[in-house]
Amino acid sequence: MGNLVSKLVIVESPTKARTIRNFLPKGYQVEASMGHVRDLPASANEIPAKVKRETWARLGVNVEADFEPLYIVPKDKKKVVRALSSALTEADELILATDEDREGESIAWHLTQVLKPRIPIKRMVFHEITREAIQDALEHCRTIDDRLVEAQETRRVLDRLVGYTISPLLWKKIAPGLSAGRVQSAAVRLLVIRERERRAFKSGSYWDLKATLEAHKQQFVAQLVTLGGVRLATGKDFDPETGQIPKNKKVILLNEKQARELIDRLINGEWRVKDVNERDQNRSPAPPFTTSTLQQEANRKLSMSAQKAMQVAQRLYERGLITYMRTDSVHLSQQALTTIRQRVKAKYGPEYLSPKPRQYRTKSKGAQEAHEAIRPAGLHMPTADELGLSGQEYALYDLIWKRTIATQMANARLRLSTVLIAVEDAEFRASGKRVIFPGFFRAYVEGADDPTAALDNQEVILPPLKVDEVVDCRALEPVQHETKPPARYTDATLVKALESEGIGRPSTYATIISTIQGRGYVDKSGNQLVPTFTAFAVNRLMEQHFPDLVDTRFTAQMEQVLDDIAEGDTAGIPYLKTFYLGEAGLDNQVKTKEQEIDPRDIHALELDDLRARVRIGRYGPYLEQDNNGETIRVSLPSNMPPGDLVNDEVERLLREKEEGPTPLGYHPENQEPVFVLSGPYGPYVQLGENGDNNGEKPRRVSIPKNMNPDAITLEQALALLDLPRVLGAHPDTGEAVEVGIGRFGPFVRHNGEYRSLAKSDDMLTIELDRALELIAQKKQRRQPELLRDLGAHPDDEKPVAVYNGRYGPYVKHGKTNASLPKDMTVESITLEQALALLVAKKARKSKKKKKS
Repeated sequence: MGNLVSKLVIVESPTKARTIRNFLPKGYQVEASMGHVRDLPASANEIPAKVKRETWARLGVNVEADFEPLYIVPKDKKKVVRALSSALTEADELILATDEDREGESIAWHLTQVLKPRIPIKRMVFHEITREAIQDALEHCRTIDDRLVEAQETRRVLDRLVGYTISPLLWKKIAPGLSAGRVQSAAVRLLVIRERERRAFKSGSYWDLKATLEAHKQQFVAQLVTLGGVRLATGKDFDPETGQIPKNKKVILLNEKQARELIDRLINGEWRVKDVNERDQNRSPAPPFTTSTLQQEANRKLSMSAQKAMQVAQRLYERGLITYMRTDSVHLSQQALTTIRQRVKAKYGPEYLSPKPRQYRTKSKGAQEAHEAIRPAGLHMPTADELGLSGQEYALYDLIWKRTIATQMANARLRLSTVLIAVEDAEFRASGKRVIFPGFFRAYVEGADDPTAALDNQEVILPPLKVDEVVDCRALEPVQHETKPPARYTDATLVKALESEGIGRPSTYATIISTIQGRGYVDKSGNQLVPTFTAFAVNRLMEQHFPDLVDTRFTAQMEQVLDDIAEGDTAGIPYLKTFYLGEAGLDNQVKTKEQEIDPRDIHALELDDLRARVRIGRYGPYLEQDNNGETIRVSLPSNMPPGDLVNDEVERLLREKEEGPTPLGYHPENQEPVFVLSGPYGPYVQLGENGDNNGEKPRRVSIPKNMNPDAITLEQALALLDLPRVLGAHPDTGEAVEVGIGRFGPFVRHNGEYRSLAKSDDMLTIELDRALELIAQKKQRRQPELLRDLGAHPDDEKPVAVYNGRYGPYVKHGKTNASLPKDMTVESITLEQALALLVAKKARKSKKKKKS
């Protein structure tokens, strides 16, 4: 065997392995485990034959023997394990360098259980992959922390018990393929509650006046605030459930008529300054990023989903560019503080440096992830430009760099001014803001993309006004306001709510959001997370029969128990016994509720004062109403948000079902009716009635996304029905050049060649010259969007990754692509699962070849 001089270092991913190799001395061999090497069985096929007959086998947890997990090495991981075992035979020491959170600790422990090394084992942890950090970590190795391992194992078992016990009940009572989860169900409830609030909301209307005033040759704006000494009503005065102002509120509510009469009375009055108030304000920079705040700002500033932000951050971390990205700490090391302050002084000057190093305290109770905030790694902290980054990696790194640098910059100093101007019995208020010293605003303004532009927007300069000074009124106009319902959650606001409620931990926020989207509980509309009717049905079952599991306080308490286990303050098994076993345990609850729950009751959603029931069927939500002894049913549009379903829409859908849709008009040549309809794949125009024309389907054409179906005219509908339309002959070939619309939107076509129209092109008015210009352009091969890098394939070390395709996400390795099943999400899929999908796809391909 030769001399054993090698030290085997195991990390999770090939990218991380490549980066670490650069910083280790000779004699160190670095290999990747591709994530977990073993886990609970993912399907019945993976359950060992010797325990398949056991009542607990489907759970993968022996609930009869202190909740002992049934760990298996998946088929696609056996080759990885063999390779690691082989490498271990050439080593005299094993160093486990997986991530420093509970998940990383768990992976390290599982490696020891599978590989069973007979050589010394060390646990190496670091929060950044730099030469200095790796050298320091090598000198300060420790043993595996059994408390962190127990906390992670308890979490895994708890999640399995909840998911595998309640999900089958959802399949029986609502629809196949649904799932419940320990944290996902609580998150869905937050979204459903917000949608209910939007349904219950009643809008209120109020008016005020906006005055354009002038003094010292400078114009400024003032708003009406009081009339006759009584405050004018604003949006916060309205009751959201009635749309009215409560009777006990002493405010003045103006309508349009009163607002216009007030203009006539005040416009020519004497406008005199009644009061001038100025005060200085100091603004301090926000703390450096945690996982939660990074996801929120990346969503607000860069329009990245929480999932996308974590994928990009993971790549930056594994390349050694930022510190570990799963953390709820805002602490900065002493070395980091020194580097940041040097960069501030060099880039912005000494006057922009805070007087002394600014350190932040972590507010999160039981902070259990990494021990430092997310920041640029290393001793130099180069900018994104200096690193030569591009695309999303550039954008996210730049965000992290600016936020980090701002933490050690001087406070911004602002001068806020408020001026009251009186005219007759009315008072108007003008507010000003002047930046005396920008301080950290030079580098970073929270919620703004461009610090320089944001700095300009910070300022509202008022003229130098004095009490009793008369100003000129240049214009006075009425302004109408409508109170708005509570905003739906976005990725950013849901992450903030989850953190605030104590649901989940930094490493789980992105997974929670992607899971509830993947399960069909949430649709994304722009950046809004809109709960579906299915979410309402599942939440109704959970609230009525398992209220604890969707109660945010109960879920937060469970997280606290896991934190206590990690700290060594409590044990996992007694908690699992209390939670799952006994008369009040989850297992018994589900068995009892299975007999009690009536599927028809759960399927029927009684939504406020709707004059019809909403039910969940096999093919989605539908309306149901009894009419003269008959039951009328009509499908709901797939994109209909529950909060927007009102009686007018209900009546329209039911009327169309009974009477048929109302024609938009009639075709001028054959007098056939033209309809605007909505189907499973979106809105479309139709020529003729269904069932006419000897059983042939009527002509249908999709309405492009840039056209509003509610505002479409007969002329536009006829133009769509005329597609594909010949624009003329190609000057080179004499063949027809056509414009049309297909599955992927509007296009021009010539001789079998297609080109998509640009957003600025109108398919109804495009002319031949523009079409020829598009056809002459080189066909752009659509580059698939990389969603997640899963690691290297154990056979050939080539990357296995998840991409976003035309038909949804898919796994790719070499020339093999495999679509993700509905029960898998981009965030949750593991390398093992991806390899299994690829194997299955190859097997199907080879069967087809044999048949042919």
